[in-house]
This record gives sequence, structure tokens and C-alpha cells, in this order.
Amino acid sequence: MSAAVPTSDAQAADRAAIEAAARLLEAGELVAFPTETVYGLGADAQNPLAVRAIYRAKGRPENHPLIVHLAPGADVAYWSSDVGAAAQQLIAAFWPGPLTLILPRAARIPDTVAGGQQSIGLRCPAHPVAQALLRSFQGGAGGIAAPSANRFGHVSPTTAAHVREEFAGSPLVRCVLDGGQSAVGIESTILDLTRGRPVLLRPGYVDSLQIAQVLGVMPAQPDAAAPRASGTLESHYAPQTPVAIVAGGQIVGILEKLNAAGWRVALMHHMPQAALRRASGAAAQAEAVASAALQAEPAAYGHDLYAGLRRLDHADADLIVVEAPPASAAWHAVNDRLQRAAHGSAEVLGRLLATVRG
Repeated sequence: MSAAVPTSDAQAADRAAIEAAARLLEAGELVAFPTETVYGLGADAQNPLAVRAIYRAKGRPENHPLIVHLAPGADVAYWSSDVGAAAQQLIAAFWPGPLTLILPRAARIPDTVAGGQQSIGLRCPAHPVAQALLRSFQGGAGGIAAPSANRFGHVSPTTAAHVREEFAGSPLVRCVLDGGQSAVGIESTILDLTRGRPVLLRPGYVDSLQIAQVLGVMPAQPDAAAPRASGTLESHYAPQTPVAIVAGGQIVGILEKLNAAGWRVALMHHMPQAALRRASGAAAQAEAVASAALQAEPAAYGHDLYAGLRRLDHADADLIVVEAPPASAAWHAVNDRLQRAAHGSAEVLGRLLATVRG
């Protein structure tokens, strides 16, 4: 993905709404707000009761650490006991932006926000509404713990409407600030700096090559000793409808077989519409009940990925078929999210196809 973080042209939430949201956070309430990656569900990071309310609202296990969002120019050393040279270089290069750093947690910071670990995840978001909220909250000196504003394991929200849909009727979410559609659309890169070498825990918009250009070394892959981090479970970012990732050349044949058996299929693809129509022309029954056409470029695809999955999840389909993206390094973050969304549901395609053969 490209180095520059795209900006949103959506009108930001007004000042009065941002100030009111900051006061709610200071009172221990939960507030959803936009970032350039996805919408976050925020609480005062130093208020254990408020942080536990995040876990309750999401249905998230309390040993899954949260990311603390800081205002531009915040004192990172207040939150971490060891802000080394590597962290300082990365902060200078990528903050504000979609990079989360895992650093040693300062003793003054409650372990609730860290899932009980001695490390803590920190980032400074680039979205203007998030920055205004952080500057207003505790005069810019506080931190807002904020995982994605969705139920645990579900598709992350990239609009305020997605958040309202997720938490409709929940008394815990007191406010949703609307900052338009998230410009990046997938969660931040997470880099562990607690063990003497950089380790990439979650790929994102800031990629390994960009990190290596700053640090002079490529990040390693996570091992068994890596700290727990947000969004790294094998199954995550998943719609309610099962997802199967299928090579582009197999899509028409699979659609035809499933349609013939009466199964309803939704389709997400990046193949040009004209090419898909030509391929489908030879197969009269190769139809999808709903489709989402995404651009064949990783940043644009990532921007629309979650919105597309959410829309197809409402199509009353038996299966969402996703055309497999390229396997190149540029698509690493997108493929990571799709593989987690499809984890455990690939066998659903096999079962449906078995009914055709039967």
C-alpha cells in the first residue's frame, strides 16, 4: 500500500458534538468515533471500569488487549516505560497514522487496558474528528482505549451507520460521532517493539517494507512468545454468512453448480464487470443474488472491503464467494483480513458442492 494516508472529504462532526463526547468519556461512558482505519469504541484508558464496559459491550474476552489512542504530540513516555530509538523513529515517520506500536507498559497504567500483559499498544490516529476528540478529552493528556466499534469477531465498521447497526439498543454506547467513511478501511498495522527486534503482529496500511526503510531491518513474523494483540485470532472480521475464497477462474463454474442446486450465493470480485459477464455468458445459471465489485488495487480494495462484506451479509445468501486477490506483498493486509473472515467456513463450500454431486 502507498505511504501516504488518504484523507476523508466527509464533513467532520461539529465542535459541540465532539466536546460533548469528550465529557462523556471523562464521566466513564463509551463513545464511538471515526478514525482513518475503522470506527473505534472508546473509553478512558485509565479508568478500569470504563474499559471493562468496552469488553461487555463488544462481548470481547478481557484478556484481549486494547489499543490506546493518543493526541498528536502526546507524551508517549507517560504510557510506556521504554520508548526506545526504534519507536521514536517510527513515530516521527508514521504518526499520526495507521501504525500501532506495542511497547513496555508503564507501571502507572492499569493492566485492564492491556489484557493483563506488561505491554501496551499505542497509536495516534490521523482522522480530524479523532484528533479533535483526543485534544478535548482531558485537555489532550489522556488516552482513549478503542478497539473497533463492533461486536467481537464481527466485520469492523467503516461508517457511523455500521456502528449504530452493531449496537442498536445497547445502553452502553452513549454516543456515535460521525466522520464519514473511514479513508483506509482496515485496521492499523501492529508492530511489537518489546523484545529487541521489530515483529509484525498484524499487517496493515503501513507495510513491512516501509517499516524497514525507517528501521533498516525487516520486521520478523510473530512467534509463540509474541504478546497478544488486537485482531490476530484465526477467526475474525467475519460476517454471519459463511465466506469462501475462490480463484477467479473457478467462480463461474462454482456459481453455476450452486445455483443449479438452489443455493443462494453472494459474490465479491475484483475481476472487471465486462470480463465477469463474458465468462458468465456461457453459463446461464451462473448468477449471484448480490454482488460487490471492488477495485483491483490493494488500497482501494481495502477501503471498500468491510462495507462490501456487510452489504453482502444482508443479501440472505447461503454463502459469500470472494474472488481471491493477488498473493503479492502489496495485498498482504487485505488477504490477512479475508483469510480470517473465511476461517472455518471453507468447508461450507465443500458441503454445498457435495449436495450438487449427490
